[in-house]
Amino acid sequence: MTLRQGREFLTIPGPTNIPDEVLNAMHRPAIEIYSGDLLGVTERLLNDLRTVFRTKGRTYIYTANGHGAWEAAISNMLSKGDKVLVLESGRFAVGWGEMAAVQGAQTEVLEATPRRAVDPAAVEARLRADTEHEIKAIMVVQIDTASGIVNDIPAIRKAIDAAGHPALFMVDGMASIGCMPFEMDDWGVDVAMVGSQKGLMSPPGLGLLAAGPKAMEAHKTADLRTHYWDWTAREGEQHYEKYCGPPPEHLLFALCKSMDMLFEEGLEQAWERHRKLAGAVHAAVSVWGKEGAMEMNISDPAERAPSVTPVIFADGVDPAELLKWCNEQCGVVVGSGIGDLSKHAIRIAHMGYVNAPMLLGSLGVLEMGMQALDIPHGKGGAQAAIDFLAGTFKE
Repeated sequence: MTLRQGREFLTIPGPTNIPDEVLNAMHRPAIEIYSGDLLGVTERLLNDLRTVFRTKGRTYIYTANGHGAWEAAISNMLSKGDKVLVLESGRFAVGWGEMAAVQGAQTEVLEATPRRAVDPAAVEARLRADTEHEIKAIMVVQIDTASGIVNDIPAIRKAIDAAGHPALFMVDGMASIGCMPFEMDDWGVDVAMVGSQKGLMSPPGLGLLAAGPKAMEAHKTADLRTHYWDWTAREGEQHYEKYCGPPPEHLLFALCKSMDMLFEEGLEQAWERHRKLAGAVHAAVSVWGKEGAMEMNISDPAERAPSVTPVIFADGVDPAELLKWCNEQCGVVVGSGIGDLSKHAIRIAHMGYVNAPMLLGSLGVLEMGMQALDIPHGKGGAQAAIDFLAGTFKE
């Protein structure tokens, strides 16, 4: 007998739980794509994205995942042989750089201290050494979902400016936008992107991108451009040209509804909700680790992401067994470790459509699973999460 009857909870860093309202928004017939209501849907979403990215720049919608949005940024801004500085803080900036290399760019990885965020001082030093300005672009993720690190994007921007370097600043906001502050224009970000399936609470399938004036200027001479990703092609007069073909109608309907829900809550309130829920997870894991065989991957609280928490286990503990138990016995799907943490960690996501009872239920199941499987852990982690959240109402 299991206790999983009922709605399954996704506690993974994408795709995330999709609200019923968003699912219901897709339950409608397809409509005509050349004129009429769908044109308004597109225009509305392009404007909504400016609000989410906090930019006055251009916005684009791709039928693609986040990796597609990566490729769109590369192909529209870079030329063959351009040198790109990749700021390592986990798996995903490195992966983005690998994609750029495949497309014809030269890449250099600025290695980070293990389990630490990008060091702005190291960025400044590397850029000061580039006296010939061979580096044309800088790639970084705000949150790396493999490591659970959050990088200080404004501080990195200040480092670039302090070095007096003209490189394009390219920022992946996949696991941060909708979950924590992101101020594209105020922070001097030239291009940013997000997928529909994380903080934006929609199904996977849309790569969403914003480009500032410097990015648009670089686009004029970029020679890695291909027709599908090309920003110029997507500025055509015909509606279908904005998608390089038929629009992904039902994903657009879903995103409209999720944007409605996000704006109804308020972006700042959504950021604060994520901060508090992350604090609850950190409180639970801290208790489990006191007498147990686990610890948070990121030791510095200031560098922990508000959307996902990787937890690494000691040798002799197979986290896959805990993940299997939580899913099969209780219907809670927790993320597995990836990259360097593969087979050694779990990733507890707290992003997008998630509230206190959903999170506390997932933490309770994790603690119950540790007890059932005799995994050494400190008792009372779920209670610590409750105590933390209760305390936020007294702030």
